[in-house]
Amino acid sequence: MPFDLSRAAVPFRMQPGLQRLDRGARHLTPLAPGSVLWQEKKRVVDSGASRLAVPGFDARVPVQAILAQARSEGLAAQEPIELAFEEDFALLDGASTTLPWLCVSVPSHWAPEDKLGLAFDSVHAPVADNQALLAAHRQLVQLVTGGGHFERFVWTVTPSGRYDQHPRRHGREPWPVTADPEAFARQCWLRSERQTFFPVPGVPGQAIFTIRVMLEPLHDAVRSADDARRLHASLASMSDAVLQYKSLAPARDRLLAWLAPRSA
Repeated sequence: MPFDLSRAAVPFRMQPGLQRLDRGARHLTPLAPGSVLWQEKKRVVDSGASRLAVPGFDARVPVQAILAQARSEGLAAQEPIELAFEEDFALLDGASTTLPWLCVSVPSHWAPEDKLGLAFDSVHAPVADNQALLAAHRQLVQLVTGGGHFERFVWTVTPSGRYDQHPRRHGREPWPVTADPEAFARQCWLRSERQTFFPVPGVPGQAIFTIRVMLEPLHDAVRSADDARRLHASLASMSDAVLQYKSLAPARDRLLAWLAPRSA
């Protein structure tokens, strides 16, 4: 399921962007054995780095919740969950606003071990233009852990076609060294995430947070003039802080130059 660029906010804002889902909505995507994503996740699983839990936390609870959700969606439910589903997972506790359990193999430039056990506001402290998000963090946590189902999307443009972007496993891929917008764009990827929340059965105030990373060559992702206009407007409206946070500052002018004629 490629990311729909009509979802790109114009003007761009760092915001929750939560949408409520029906109870029967799908949260999980079967992971194709042997695929690029499967291979990257398996390397992390084999290294023992895919799951983290705070001391004393019963890690069986979120795993059973995920397997139960899979069964409710008519999917094969099996361990290891890392290799059964495209999604990575975390458990969000509403009372403490913390993440006591993480199952993350392909993070987007963040280290799961640095977020384990932290409160929601501390987890999101590095996010650019985060004032509104932090001001409403308790209300947001109570909303998504209140028994409902939700989704949101985030996206960026990257020079890397690798799913796993753990900062201590992989250095950042440099942007292509070319002034030609067409050649530049052909070496870029649209990286997006569908993030969802669903309740933990039998445990009020807790929710599973899912993260599905999707990668598509930028040239393929911009399918129409409407896509180009939307992406151009969203990139052009990003603040300097957001560009720095997303590492897009060195790339934006060349991306805008590539998108402009496609917006006509």
